Amino acid sequence: MAKSYFGTDGIRGRANRHPMTPEIAMKVGMAAGLAFKRGNYRHRVVIGKDTRLSGYMLEPALCAGFTAVGMDVLMLGPMPTPAVAMLTRSMRADIGVMISASHNPYDDNGIKLFGPDGYKLSDELEAEINRLIDEDLAPRLAVGSHLGRAKRYDDGGRDRYVEFAKRTLPRELSLDGVRVAIDCANGAAYRVAPDVLWELGAEVVKLGVEPNGTNINLNCGSTSPEALRAKVQEVRADIGIALDGDADRVLIVDERGEIVDGDQIMAVIGEAWAEDGRLAAGGVVATIMSNLGLERFFNDRQLQLARTKVGDRYVVEHMRQHGYNVGGEQSGHIVLSDFGTTGDGLVSALQILAVVRKAGGTVSEVCRKFEPVPQILKNVRHSGGAPLELPKVQEIINIGRERLGDTGRLVIRPSGTEPLIRVMAEGDDARLVSDVVDDIVDVLRRSAA
Repeated sequence: MAKSYFGTDGIRGRANRHPMTPEIAMKVGMAAGLAFKRGNYRHRVVIGKDTRLSGYMLEPALCAGFTAVGMDVLMLGPMPTPAVAMLTRSMRADIGVMISASHNPYDDNGIKLFGPDGYKLSDELEAEINRLIDEDLAPRLAVGSHLGRAKRYDDGGRDRYVEFAKRTLPRELSLDGVRVAIDCANGAAYRVAPDVLWELGAEVVKLGVEPNGTNINLNCGSTSPEALRAKVQEVRADIGIALDGDADRVLIVDERGEIVDGDQIMAVIGEAWAEDGRLAAGGVVATIMSNLGLERFFNDRQLQLARTKVGDRYVVEHMRQHGYNVGGEQSGHIVLSDFGTTGDGLVSALQILAVVRKAGGTVSEVCRKFEPVPQILKNVRHSGGAPLELPKVQEIINIGRERLGDTGRLVIRPSGTEPLIRVMAEGDDARLVSDVVDDIVDVLRRSAA
């Protein structure tokens, strides 16, 4: 059986260790290029990256692969993942590539691929590319004048995305008089996000905008919002915006320094769009990890919450199949298909700002839509194997489900990007939820040791 390079969100791993090596990156470029060469014209690929040191290693390797099969390459430089998706469509590229490991530490990296429609690839296309990576592609390489060309397009791509993002704020609104603190996680949006906010009229206080190759997501951004919470209170900002390393997810901090997570963001946008007649398909798409309180919030308004497996690709897939235009994850991946094809932290934040401006209240008043049901999530690191298949683990999980009954939920799943098992439980009885999670985690830790 052929090994699989793709995980739940492209190819990801420790930089300069298999599969995130220059050799594999070059083969990915060749394989993806061949999979998307479907006509007799000059094919084009756009490549963006975040600010990781290893991006300087992987970018030229990918360029070599794409040009070797006759594709022209435009290198966008540091650019948010949603900007790469947007530019793939806007520039009629055949493929879009984002070099990023998202919220992971700097010594990881990844390769995300987008088709010409700006969407992440289907399982079938990933399987085809996966097969080609291990084939001898030498007979199919371009020669002579058929080789591809590569050039930088840093400023052009950045300017296009800035204008695109600005247009998502309703024309009749501006951010004049709004003090915004934004944490760009020393990542891909460190230039474009503050520029967008400032050009829309906001007073901008910037954090996480000094990348050095190794400080992406380090004690900053949406995975570590403590610094932003403190800064919001220090400068008396009206709102804080925390992006992750590739800016496809966002968390909001209200004027009191409290976190507004992805579930609350979906509630705010979903309700506002429903009232404006803009919400498609009568509801919102979330994953199995979203809080039960969000589901009850929408049900009370005769709206539905459809649930998918964890991963924004599954959210997007369900949205496309059933006609939804709002979806996302509790972690802050918010997909608004009226504007884009993947999660966009900056655009989602602008939609929150639009609702707050129209309501005339504070972020804490506008963005606390429901009281979350007590929910606990714990991660258990393991060294391999399949601990979830062990009889004693399955037994304690079944006991936990019985104890929670109909008033709670239990979700246990392996991470798609790290050697972790995630244990989440929620229900109206906080003590019961805590006991159930602790019991399962205890058995898992002893089993995974």
